[in-house]
Amino acid sequence: MGQYFNFYILAALILFLMKKIEAIIRKSKFDEVRKALHAIEVNFFSYWDVTGIGNEKTGHVYRGVPFSTSDIQRRYLSIVVSDEFLDRTVEAILDSAYTGQVGDGKIIVSPVEEVYRIRTREKGHSSLQ
Repeated sequence: MGQYFNFYILAALILFLMKKIEAIIRKSKFDEVRKALHAIEVNFFSYWDVTGIGNEKTGHVYRGVPFSTSDIQRRYLSIVVSDEFLDRTVEAILDSAYTGQVGDGKIIVSPVEEVYRIRTREKGHSSLQ
C-alpha cells in the first residue's frame, strides 16, 4: 500500500511542477522574442531593462570612437510556465534571440513552488492561464 501512495504523490508532484525562466537578451531582439513567445501561447511575462557586465574584455570602435563592451544594455524577461511549456518556451527564446555573436544572452531556469492569482485567489497551473 505504501509504495502505491508514494507513486501517487510522485505523480501529483510531476503533474504540478512549474518553472521560472529568466532570460537576459539583446534589446534589439526583444520584439522577435515577444512574438515567438506569443506564437507558442506564452502570453504573460514581465520584462525590464538592465545593465550588466559582460565577459568580453576588449572594446570596439564605432565610427572611429572606441567604446567599452563591458557594460551592456540588455532586456531581462521573467516568465513562469507549467513544466509542459518549459522546453518549447526555452526553444522559442533560443531561436528568436540568437545572432551568433558574443552577448546573445543567458537563460536561467529554476523551480517554482507555487503561483497565486491575486484577483481570483486561484493557485497553481490555473493561475497561469
